[in-house]
Amino acid sequence: MMPDHHSQHNTTASPYTLTVNASKFSPGDNIRVTVSGSGHFEGFLIQARDATNLDGPAIGSFTLKDPEISQRLTCSGIEGSAVSHTSNAKKTEIQVIWKAPSNAPPTVQFLATVLAHYKIFWLKVPSPVISQEGAVSPSPPRSTTDMSTKPSSTSILPQPFTSEGCGKSKSCLIDPVGCNPSVDANCFFLSYSTLGQTVSFELSGPAQGYVSFALSKDKWMGDDDTYLCTNDEGRVSVEAAHTTGRKYPELSSKSVLTDVGWRVSDGVIQCKFSRSIYTPQDPVRFSLNNSYYLFLAHGTAEYGMIHRHKRQPLISSHHQIITGPPEILTGSRAPLLMKYHGALMLIAWMLAGSIGKLMAVYFKSAWPEQKLFGQKIWFQVHRILMSLTVLLTAVGFVFPFVYRGKWSTRAGVHPYFGCTVMVLAFCQPIMAAFRPAPDSSRRWIFNWLHWGVGNAAEITAGVSMLSGIRQQSLLLPYPWTTGVLATFVVWTIVLKLVLKLHERGVARKESRNEDELPVLSYIIGDVNRNTRFRVAVLTVFVLGNSAFCISLLAAIGDV
Repeated sequence: MMPDHHSQHNTTASPYTLTVNASKFSPGDNIRVTVSGSGHFEGFLIQARDATNLDGPAIGSFTLKDPEISQRLTCSGIEGSAVSHTSNAKKTEIQVIWKAPSNAPPTVQFLATVLAHYKIFWLKVPSPVISQEGAVSPSPPRSTTDMSTKPSSTSILPQPFTSEGCGKSKSCLIDPVGCNPSVDANCFFLSYSTLGQTVSFELSGPAQGYVSFALSKDKWMGDDDTYLCTNDEGRVSVEAAHTTGRKYPELSSKSVLTDVGWRVSDGVIQCKFSRSIYTPQDPVRFSLNNSYYLFLAHGTAEYGMIHRHKRQPLISSHHQIITGPPEILTGSRAPLLMKYHGALMLIAWMLAGSIGKLMAVYFKSAWPEQKLFGQKIWFQVHRILMSLTVLLTAVGFVFPFVYRGKWSTRAGVHPYFGCTVMVLAFCQPIMAAFRPAPDSSRRWIFNWLHWGVGNAAEITAGVSMLSGIRQQSLLLPYPWTTGVLATFVVWTIVLKLVLKLHERGVARKESRNEDELPVLSYIIGDVNRNTRFRVAVLTVFVLGNSAFCISLLAAIGDV
């Protein structure tokens, strides 16, 4: 009765019930069996079993009341000994008729597996036991597939946790740094302290579905000792699990948690529990005498089943012996390589690239003859800044591949934009190396290609940065960082528009007075004023871009 849906069944209380219309039966009787619940469900499977052997074969056969939504199956070699759905259409109730066979056992119990969604289901929901006339109904044993034991004691926490004592009587991992869960609803908090042969854990955080932490031997998810606090309609289940790769956590079937307590208030989930340093009854649990990285994650849940977290887990900056001396741990939600990636790309395109392009477009006429190291000053500055842009882009481009080790399938369109920027950036110096002489008849081809590829690279880099700051591995604070980038784009457009309008105004003035020699000296003096104006705009441009870039670099440093 276990669906092959590559997920574990829900261990919380089922919102669905399996009922029968009789408590006694005789061979040949028809018993109405009903599946219903507080919500819709998409799939089901119903069987009858010997109440004293719930892992035994199916018994009897079913008759359908509604063939459009239900169908008979052959189980245990008996045609019609099970009933299932015909489609995933949402249902609130299903009724079938079970015919008691002549060789029915003294007591019978119906079992149903009910699926709310494909990966959210409850396994072997039981009905009341029915018995043959004259038979005594014993207390049925639990199925071997439902032998998970719950903690011996569970309580409602009277008050929220506090960060007092962190570093003195308990170790703590807190995000944001310095927050106190007793007064700050946005505080993610994990603490642990050792008492004898047990370790007590406290976990708290704002989440719609669950908060969790894991002990990991490295900074990668997989083969981790995980603990989940899942909110299911106001009640929190506290469970131990084990993760393999990036698959759904495999919940432990053995009870290793004691002194369990939980609390839900104002969107904050809090839970506490204790566990032994060594758990020989559950070998996948890690020994707490060793050192591990700590992962702190949260996300949404539905029907008690967790969904993949959309935000990068908070990972402690170093591994820690759980039973070691109390310590205040620091952590980050962004890997260091991804921080370097983001920082280099911001510096490349918000500073070096944008300023380098501005020099080429608007300062040829401002510094037409001044030279630096044998080349015109505007060209030298442009070449240095654009070479720096290509270099920073190339180095930053490599970091995500070094970190991930492969192409990221969860990064959306960002990697595609990044690859496009990298290709366009490399095209520019290659074209520049083979550009024709200024008086060549083919020079215009280079000029247009250089201009077009440069603009395409700048626009694509802007889009890539906008998509990059929302990546899980470098998720910057929202919405203000998006606002900073959007303002930077508007700022750049406005200042370039100012320079363009000023340039056209000067051109019209020169055209109007080009034949008037008495005015020539005035024009030369005006050109000097124009140069000073452009230098002033350039200064404002550099200062503004630096401010935008520094604010985003500071945000990268904080995540």
